[in-house]
Amino acid sequence: MNYLAHTYLSGDSDDIRIGNFLGDWVKGSDYLKYSEDIRTGIILHRNIDSFTDQHPVVRLSASRFQSRYAKYSGVIIDILYDHYLAHNWADFSNVSLHDYVSRMHNLMLNNFEILPERLQNYLPGFMNERWIERYATLEGIRDVLETMSKRTSLPNETEFAISVMEAFYNDFRYEFFDFFGQIIEFVEVKFMISIHRPTM
Repeated sequence: MNYLAHTYLSGDSDDIRIGNFLGDWVKGSDYLKYSEDIRTGIILHRNIDSFTDQHPVVRLSASRFQSRYAKYSGVIIDILYDHYLAHNWADFSNVSLHDYVSRMHNLMLNNFEILPERLQNYLPGFMNERWIERYATLEGIRDVLETMSKRTSLPNETEFAISVMEAFYNDFRYEFFDFFGQIIEFVEVKFMISIHRPTM
């Protein structure tokens, strides 16, 4: 799961949302220096990652990228599943994606001083480019992958990734909805967090 899914799965608590957002940037026992609810968010983040990495549906999705991305296939799925969440956002929230992302940005800015320094350095570009909203289109995903391949150790295989996404678009969509319903239930049961979805 990537940023959009992690914050969505935090429920209504701003502090849990902060912890879940910064989870990748806090290693080992460093989470203990934060307040109780932010610690809960960091632990939630780690549980979401573990649940996701071990899930057979996610592994099926990731297998389609294995030939070029190897151990980074899971990174591609994190981003791709955020695409389906963003693209189908109205199925999951009554708040528009634009407004939700703006609120999240404001939350991080209002708590900027407690964020890890590396995250502080990362946030301005992340927010100015409104990366999370760009997840909603495949062209946005292309931009994200190209940027990551330049700035991180992610292999430069963007065109391959996009071609696989296009070829299996409906399969990935089905797998996302299958998996995401299960991870919502996991979070609600294990962490007693209510995820408010629009009523049909």
